[in-house]
Amino acid sequence: MNILSEVETRVLGSLVEKELTTPEYYPLSLNALVNACNQKSNRDPVMNLNQNAVSQALRTLDKEDLAGPADAMDNRVTKFGHRLQEAFNFDRRETAILCELLLRGPQTPGELRSRAERMHPFDDLGQVLSTLQRLSQREPPMVKLLPRQPGTKEARYSHLLSDDVQTQAPQAAPEAAVIHSTADSQRIARLENEVVALQNEVADLKQQLAAFRKQFE
Repeated sequence: MNILSEVETRVLGSLVEKELTTPEYYPLSLNALVNACNQKSNRDPVMNLNQNAVSQALRTLDKEDLAGPADAMDNRVTKFGHRLQEAFNFDRRETAILCELLLRGPQTPGELRSRAERMHPFDDLGQVLSTLQRLSQREPPMVKLLPRQPGTKEARYSHLLSDDVQTQAPQAAPEAAVIHSTADSQRIARLENEVVALQNEVADLKQQLAAFRKQFE
């Protein structure tokens, strides 16, 4: 499977969300799908896509067998649906978690549990974590754990259907690195001096002991 663009990710996520939250209005017409992609709620970032951009994304998703025209009795308006179930055989929990990651980007397990509630209820955080583990162990993996950011308590997870998220932890500024290195050097030098002082004291004590013994020989 090829890497999806940001627009393709948004289109796919919007189709999945609408199937899970408003199945009575699914599959979606092109106009309804554009509105879903441009929602101001449950989206990060908020987009302003037009029909041409969404149509182009749908053509790419169709080639990838991830979304496309849906079979329907009413042929007056073409409607579109996703094909995640056919492509990956996800269960409801996996679909809900992946959908949230598609629509909002990297999130913590706690955020995913709260936000995915509208698509599938999770009894506790353990269910979210086990779902994330299953998604990460698929072949190819669907999600990954990102390094914990400085000052945060929880790590975030990201989906792997679009461009890879930067996972390297922020590097310390050169000045900070120099300070850190200097502090280490000073600490090592201080310890070395203390060792030398102790060795000298032991040597002095040995000499004093030897002189004391000679008095009784």
